[in-house]
Amino acid sequence: MALASLVVCAEAKAVQVLSQILRDLEIEVEHCSEPAMAEKRLYERRFDAIVLDCKDEEAIQLITAIRKVPLNKSTLIVGLVEGREQVRDVFASNANFVVYKPVTVDRALSSLRAARGLMQREKRASLRVALHAPAAISYANNEDVPATVLDLSESGLSMQSQRRLPQRCKVYFQFNLPANRSPIRLSGEVVWQDASGRVGIRFADVPQASRRALTEWIRIALVQQKQAEQPVPQEHVENAAEPRKQTVTGQGLSLPASNRRGNSRLACRLSADVFQWGENVPNRCTLTDIGPGGCYVETTEPFDSGTTVEIVVRTEKMKVRVRGTVQAVHPGFGMGVRFSIGTMAEREQVQQLIACQSSEPGIHV
Repeated sequence: MALASLVVCAEAKAVQVLSQILRDLEIEVEHCSEPAMAEKRLYERRFDAIVLDCKDEEAIQLITAIRKVPLNKSTLIVGLVEGREQVRDVFASNANFVVYKPVTVDRALSSLRAARGLMQREKRASLRVALHAPAAISYANNEDVPATVLDLSESGLSMQSQRRLPQRCKVYFQFNLPANRSPIRLSGEVVWQDASGRVGIRFADVPQASRRALTEWIRIALVQQKQAEQPVPQEHVENAAEPRKQTVTGQGLSLPASNRRGNSRLACRLSADVFQWGENVPNRCTLTDIGPGGCYVETTEPFDSGTTVEIVVRTEKMKVRVRGTVQAVHPGFGMGVRFSIGTMAEREQVQQLIACQSSEPGIHV
């Protein structure tokens, strides 16, 4: 479970001490000397922690900016402060920890160690495992309503519901995990839902027995996923920044593509949920072009170029979850996404999706 940090500080000695401690705690370190440089990185990568020298108002403003960037709004922030008079302002800006300057190993170690524990817990809670399990839900005046659990984490789940649920209502669940005879019973709160009946739930009350079963099942599932991970040779990953040449009806917009990729791309019409990396709110889109290295996503509100996204496509027989990076943006029409294929398991999922689309042209999910 790799953790990543960003150190925003111009003092060489402090950077050296902080970087050594973070690396000793097995946390990857990236460094920016100025807040302006760091702010650009907030939109390009998700960090588990940001260590920031709160030397002036610009640095305090960066804390506020971090909380407004969807990719990093829940990131842990450690502020480096001169004295107690700065602490109130730093915490008021929504920082999580402070370290007093001058930065020494003794002063920084305890705070960074505590931050690492929270980072690991947050990381575990956000890891989702794909699932397809029948469930019975109860809410308001409805009891034992059929539903299907689609994916699961330690902090929540998503499900397919036959009925629209009231906003922010409390939902009671009962379902069985694969290879686990004891039913899981818990309650949660509706966080989001879309027009297709998909609902996001954040757990509220989880009995101890169900919590243990959930945690152990997710742990085993993640270990099995990790064991399936093998590096994929780079030559198998093709660039998919643009869709194949097509015209958007009624708009006269021509979207050219490379002739080199023309024979390897497949026209399609697949409904998908696209998530900005680190976010749990789905954006309902349509895949109109797909190949081994990427796809074209039709949406009126494409993400910015360089944004990391997760694409989830479901059919009656399978579910594919693929991470990628936005390469080309056509405002009002869509975006080209290159798949981030780093493992054999990820590559196999993409191949399954292409094979499914090849055998069932025009499928809608």
